[in-house]
Amino acid sequence: MKNDTLRVPDATLYYELRGSGPLLALIGSPMGTRFLAPLADLLAADHTVLTTDPRGIGASVLDDPESDSSAEQRADDLARLLEHVDAGPAAVFGTSGGAVNALALVQRHPGLVHTVVAHEPPISEVLEDREERRAAIEDIIATYEAGDVPGAWKKFLVNAGSPPPPPGQGEGAPPPDPQQVADERYWFRHEMRGTTRYRPDVDALRASGARIVIGLGEDSAGQLLDRTSHAVAALLGGKPVPFPGGHIAFVVDPAGFAPRLREVLRDA
Repeated sequence: MKNDTLRVPDATLYYELRGSGPLLALIGSPMGTRFLAPLADLLAADHTVLTTDPRGIGASVLDDPESDSSAEQRADDLARLLEHVDAGPAAVFGTSGGAVNALALVQRHPGLVHTVVAHEPPISEVLEDREERRAAIEDIIATYEAGDVPGAWKKFLVNAGSPPPPPGQGEGAPPPDPQQVADERYWFRHEMRGTTRYRPDVDALRASGARIVIGLGEDSAGQLLDRTSHAVAALLGGKPVPFPGGHIAFVVDPAGFAPRLREVLRDA
């Protein structure tokens, strides 16, 4: 594995490269390299795999730590990384906020990408109840800003329609490391709003020439990301393709997730 940094406007991006073969970027947001590393290791058997920490997260440092992060900025960061690696055009797997970044990337820099798999994009702006969803996000952020971190997470899970953790889960666990706390803080304060309020330009996506697949976890039925994934896929004239597990199945079971991603990339 090679790890390095790239200077971009207002930030220094950390990235990792593994393997050899066609270029495949694995993109999360706010999840970065450490969450995607196990999946990247598996896919590096037949791909050159690029992973990165999004700006303001992990080892990707902002000149101004209090500046906000938009999907467009993160897409431009990815474009600069892909141009720097110079092994494209690339296939891109983006998950959660990374799926939003991937859609923004192909919209803004279509020549760099031939295939996008956008796994569970949290784009609530495409929903009919978008104003309610905006208000929920603002309440989550305000709760975090007031210092009630557990309350912010509880509201986040309620908004997402995710099952709450079992009573007592996490009790006695060691405190989070400082980087985890810093990443959480940046996500709540500076990234969540810009991610969920992104709205794709469907005409631009169709005109890009890239193959675009919306992925949805089989265990995510009935959750908010089930709704957003179906809505984005419908705007593009299709339906989501199934992936095993839930929203973070690529972390929980990378060995079970990798074959399905290979299949989707091959068949897209």
